[in-house]
Amino acid sequence: MAKSSNPEGKTGVRIVVAGDRGTGKSSLIVTAAAETFPTNVPRLLPPTRLPEDFYPDRVPITIIDTSSNPEDRGKLAEELKRADAVVLTYACDQPETLNRLSTFWLPELRQLEVKVPVIVVGCKLDLRDDQQQLSLEQVMSPIMQQFREIETCIECSAYKHIQIPEVFYYAQKAVLHPTGPLFDQETQTLKPRCVRALKRIFILCDHDRDGALSDAELNNFQVKCFNAPLQPSEIVGVKRVVQDKLVEGVNERGLTLTGFLFLHALFIEKGRLETTWTVLRKFGYNNDIKLSDDLIPYSSFKRAPDQSVELTNEAIEFLKGVYELFDSDLDNNLRPIEVEDVFSTAPENPWNDAPYKDAAEKTALGGLSLDAFLSEWALMTLLDPARSLENLIYIGYPGDSSSAIRITRRRRLDRKKQQSERNVFQCFVFGPANAGKSALMNSFLGRPYLDSYSPTADEQYAVNVVELPGGIKKTLVLREIPEDGVSKLLSSKESLAPCDIAVFVYDSSDESSWKRATELLMDVAGHGEDTGYEVPCLIVAAKDDLDSFPMAIQNSTRVSQDMGIEAPIPISSKLSDFNNIFRRIVNAAEHPHLSIPETEAGRSRKQYHRLINRSLMVVSVGAAVAIVGFAAYRVYATRKNASS
Repeated sequence: MAKSSNPEGKTGVRIVVAGDRGTGKSSLIVTAAAETFPTNVPRLLPPTRLPEDFYPDRVPITIIDTSSNPEDRGKLAEELKRADAVVLTYACDQPETLNRLSTFWLPELRQLEVKVPVIVVGCKLDLRDDQQQLSLEQVMSPIMQQFREIETCIECSAYKHIQIPEVFYYAQKAVLHPTGPLFDQETQTLKPRCVRALKRIFILCDHDRDGALSDAELNNFQVKCFNAPLQPSEIVGVKRVVQDKLVEGVNERGLTLTGFLFLHALFIEKGRLETTWTVLRKFGYNNDIKLSDDLIPYSSFKRAPDQSVELTNEAIEFLKGVYELFDSDLDNNLRPIEVEDVFSTAPENPWNDAPYKDAAEKTALGGLSLDAFLSEWALMTLLDPARSLENLIYIGYPGDSSSAIRITRRRRLDRKKQQSERNVFQCFVFGPANAGKSALMNSFLGRPYLDSYSPTADEQYAVNVVELPGGIKKTLVLREIPEDGVSKLLSSKESLAPCDIAVFVYDSSDESSWKRATELLMDVAGHGEDTGYEVPCLIVAAKDDLDSFPMAIQNSTRVSQDMGIEAPIPISSKLSDFNNIFRRIVNAAEHPHLSIPETEAGRSRKQYHRLINRSLMVVSVGAAVAIVGFAAYRVYATRKNASS
């Protein structure tokens, strides 16, 4: 396969040369640039530039010389932090300078958090004692085991012009075509993220979906990546190389995925990393082996704070097809291993971590139903639309990426129209500790009730499909807000903007729980009035299986009437008596102009505004009457003068 071209977007490589004094740093740089050994070297060289045609990748290099004097430590640290790669030198005739690499220089790079490739260079090879028995590999192996950031080691002689160009070639190559993201040196295998990316590329190139790249598909791949076709004899040669080492790498239909991965491992082992990197970059991957930002239409996500992002019907139909493809036994149960297969062409499974892990209902067999699968996607699209779209692309979404998502109408406009058009609603769940919030969340996901109490330290999400009368399905996202997290949440002006409805849960047997819930309700309602992001609110009287506290009905009736919202809805998670709570939540969210609580301060503010508006209207009417009267007088006066 052909050589790589200049990696897209890389306009130059900055290489910083560091090491103990007298190890040959400046002589190395001058000899590389001038191709002649200097007789008189200055203590510190100015930045040295190697032109773009110096090496095949055609990317110019700037080499920075550094001083190891203690008084120059600050400048040295500054330069190291700006480096794309670091060349660390030692003198082959001074063993103590080699020891200093592991006792000072490499730990110093870690201390400064310099996370770039390191090339270790032994200078003054011509002065090394011929009696030294150890090879470079034997000397460097223990150091490289300890410091994985070392990309390669090389010995050179500026005086005798031995391997001088190679030093900066390897340094540039380590930046443009790094080994670390692709290959695990310890296990001598491709890294998981690299395997996943290559698997996706293989599937995209396997146009007939028969699990192998035919000669025509292999040739198309070659042309796309390297702008040059393969001759028939070359295709035969490639397949023979694979088949000789790995029988299952080739079958009667062509090169299999196993063979494709083996081929890339072979390129890397032979030092031809540029081949694999060229393939990855042609398919849009960056140095982290993730899709480049320019492939994600971030402008599509621009929205007001009270707008949300949902999947389009086109994306949902695609995901239904993906579910059917991977639910091989068609039992409406996507097992964990099958979910992993869905994301096997993505850098990782995005649902393995919070907030997605355990956010959807599991089947009796521990898998995901189609509704649960789509619910997870709805949650990811709501919370992180860029990541959702990115993963849709990874798993093979065929359409234009911008056709996969839609921005909903502003909730403020929904309130004016008295109807929401959203398919996914987010509900904030507030309440004091031990009120029954987590039990409500668990019941929403079909989990059994637990008698033991375990406080919630962090926000939790639960997402599921709610079926409404007429077979209409909406997705509801419950977001549990721990009691001690409310103040932090409300410290942001736009904190309630993404909230379609808020639920306040209290323990109906505990008066203090009720009082705290009403305080939280007042705080949230007041915040909504102050910021303009008012939300519908429902009160939930949990633990209805226990006796209510005295005056419970009177207190709750008074508060709900005063604030203009529905009376508390009694539920019992223990008895699985939920009083259609989830349908009622969705119904309230669908009608955002109703169930909005009103505080005393908010009511006074509205009355004040009404009074001002009425006063302005009176003034306006009075002014209009005066103008009309004045106009009538002028008409009368004109007519009187005319008659005279």
